Amino acid sequence: QLVESGGGLVQPGGSLTLSCAASGFTFDDTPLGWFRQAPGKGREWVSTISPGGVGRTYEDYAQGRFVISRDNAKNILYLEMNNLKAEDTAVYQCTNWRTWGQGTQVIVSS
Repeated sequence: QLVESGGGLVQPGGSLTLSCAASGFTFDDTPLGWFRQAPGKGREWVSTISPGGVGRTYEDYAQGRFVISRDNAKNILYLEMNNLKAEDTAVYQCTNWRTWGQGTQVIVSS
């Protein structure tokens, strides 16, 4: 099971940190990722992190603004988002590519 939290309304240029609490699988042996789906658009990949947390990859729009991390002791995945833009408005989901969370809504608006 994956449960996201931390979404909300934020002004352009602001920051948010999303969390994803995981259970039911071997967390520290599993790569994890974040995806998002904007209104009227398909789901798109945001970022991936390796099981140990060293390997991190980002989509171009996230590179330099978003930071993916994980706490393997607490079974939590994070996505720190900085300098948010209106086009970052979306439902953000975490995944282990077998299970998906329900998503958390991020709205970037003044």
